[in-house]
Amino acid sequence: MRPSYFEAIYPGRRPIWHLARMPNPTESRRPLATRSAGWARALAAALAKARVSPDLISAISIPIAFAGMAALLHVPGPAGLVLCAVAVQLRLLCNLLDGMVAVEGGLGGPTGPLWNELPDRIADSVFIVALGMAAGEPILGWAGALLAAVTAYIRTTGGALGFAQDFSGVQSKPKRMFVMTVGLLVAALWPWWGEAWYALQVALWIIVVGSAVTCVTRTLKLARLLRERAAAAGPKA
Repeated sequence: MRPSYFEAIYPGRRPIWHLARMPNPTESRRPLATRSAGWARALAAALAKARVSPDLISAISIPIAFAGMAALLHVPGPAGLVLCAVAVQLRLLCNLLDGMVAVEGGLGGPTGPLWNELPDRIADSVFIVALGMAAGEPILGWAGALLAAVTAYIRTTGGALGFAQDFSGVQSKPKRMFVMTVGLLVAALWPWWGEAWYALQVALWIIVVGSAVTCVTRTLKLARLLRERAAAAGPKA
């Protein structure tokens, strides 16, 4: 067999792109236990049978996030807090179903990777900024939104560099949304327990600090992988 151009110039060495194993599509999906739940499979199958576009399911999370923001900031009483918590969970449901319809349902298209990421970044920002405004800490809300976006940026950067995407961290997206949901539901008790409103500030601080820690841990892990790949490639000729 005729050697490649690289092998002809550098005999006995392998190009670095051989060392960067490109992940398959399933490795770029967030591991979720709910994906194997019967209700999730049934709902995804129904959507796939109806030929609902996974990109549309992804995009729906954006108006859901804005509806949640509107409820939190403009619906008085506990109802606004509960409605926002419901919106958070509906957003996560969209995030679950879009991938299932695309992969298991076989409806994935060329724009799937774009719509899988972009609505998430918008929805994250809308929810966390709204949380900051409701908690009386708007600057902290914007900081949390920025850090949430950076956690995703580091993850996708690792994927672009040829590694399996890293979904780890103390405040990955599902954990951020869980903390926010709990904070909203606890705060909804404020008519009966006045101190419950501080749950919004507690949730916000957990998201901000946890997202910062997640940025650090993901960056350190990615740097280690890059060093290992460089070491495996051997010294430059």
